[in-house]
Amino acid sequence: MNDTTKILTIQDISCYGQCSITVALPVISAFGIETAILPSAVLSTHTSGFTDFTVRDLTEDLPAIQKHWEKEGIYFDAIYTGFIASIEQLDYIKDIIDSRLKPDGLVFVDPAMADQGEFYNGFDQEFADRMGELCKLGDFILPNTTEACYILHRPWKEEFTNDEMVEMANELAEFTKKYVILKGDTHKENKMGMIVLDKSESSLEMVYNDRVDYVSHGTGDVFASSFVGSTMVGKSPTSAAKIAGELTKKAIEETIDDPTHTYGVRFERVIKDIQELLNTY
Repeated sequence: MNDTTKILTIQDISCYGQCSITVALPVISAFGIETAILPSAVLSTHTSGFTDFTVRDLTEDLPAIQKHWEKEGIYFDAIYTGFIASIEQLDYIKDIIDSRLKPDGLVFVDPAMADQGEFYNGFDQEFADRMGELCKLGDFILPNTTEACYILHRPWKEEFTNDEMVEMANELAEFTKKYVILKGDTHKENKMGMIVLDKSESSLEMVYNDRVDYVSHGTGDVFASSFVGSTMVGKSPTSAAKIAGELTKKAIEETIDDPTHTYGVRFERVIKDIQELLNTY
């Protein structure tokens, strides 16, 4: 990374709820990286645990934004995609990657569309299939087990054996240029794990963090954003996964004792720990 490194993150703005861009922008910025945003939609709140939320789909705005950036000569060192609002947007995003990413730039795809065995509101298998095509443009893909199962057309279950996780990671290699970061390995007691697969080296590593039994919206965004930030400051994928897992765990620990805080995790309280984690890992 240098002083002019710029990342573009493409995902929604949930005005309330500690997720998507309202996580990605402060977390990546905390790594010292200039972060630009391209909202896929604007929601009054996120879609988990809230009702009657408002949604403004920004699909029609994407081509005009791209055209303006082309006119201004704006390019990015990395593009990181999260929650995408429509199938049509996937095609626009492919065009933006082709047009605005520097020749040696990196693409991070978090296929944010499902968790706990179910699609998020408004998504279906057709969307998952098209998301799989976007993943193929990614240097890094970061699915959880539910998203992986939909991409691979595999049945999901609450627990996967280590062999099953490895099998899924290997199958996902078809959907990335370089790396698979598969989240959700729970077979090791009191640990939450992920697989880091390097496609070019045909190598695979397991990364573990202490497990905190707490489920919350937005933890995937904390993980993905801190993984992107760590990678862009020069950490290896394995180190970046460890840092991202530790920062996410810390954010959960800051939240778990407050029964009123059910809509996200207090990542703001642990941003200060980023430099320590970078020094440690």
